[in-house]
This record gives sequence, C-alpha cells and structure tokens, in this order.
Amino acid sequence: MIEEEFQEQLNFVLGRLKEERQKANMSQIELSFAAGLSQNQVNCIEGDKNIPNLYTIIKLCNALKIRPEILFSPTKDEKEAAKNEIIALIKKYI
Repeated sequence: MIEEEFQEQLNFVLGRLKEERQKANMSQIELSFAAGLSQNQVNCIEGDKNIPNLYTIIKLCNALKIRPEILFSPTKDEKEAAKNEIIALIKKYI
C-alpha cells in the first residue's frame, strides 16, 4: 500500500515536471542543456524510468525558472475543481 502511494505521488511530480517543461515551450534537449543534464536523463525522468534526487529536481526547476514546490502542489485549476466539487456535494446534501 505504501508503495502504491509513493508511485502515485511520484507520477504526480513527474507529470507536473513535464507540464512545466511544455508550458515553458522547451524540448527535452533544451531543458537538459539548461539544467546541465543529459537528454537521456530528462527522458528517463519524464518517462518514470529514473527517480530524480533533490539536486536534480532543483537543477531542473532552476532551468525552468520555477520554484520546486510547484511540482508538489496542485495547480489553481485543480484547487478550483476540488473546491467546486466540495461545494456541489454540500449543496447536494443540504
């Protein structure tokens, strides 16, 4: 069970990393160059074949010009969707 939770959290962070790279209009090779990593490393991280350490995450975030916590927290849209879902449930049972 703990392993499943870890994998779910890891997928969230790696998916967010890819979203941020795409939002920055960077290719994997551009990101790897800016972060001082190989393109294969970035490919393996995004493909969930390699778990990045904290040093690598910070290098990637610096290259993307984002704060690391962005990778770990929901977006404004996700927060708004959760809020709307909660409001809908409350209205349903009131």
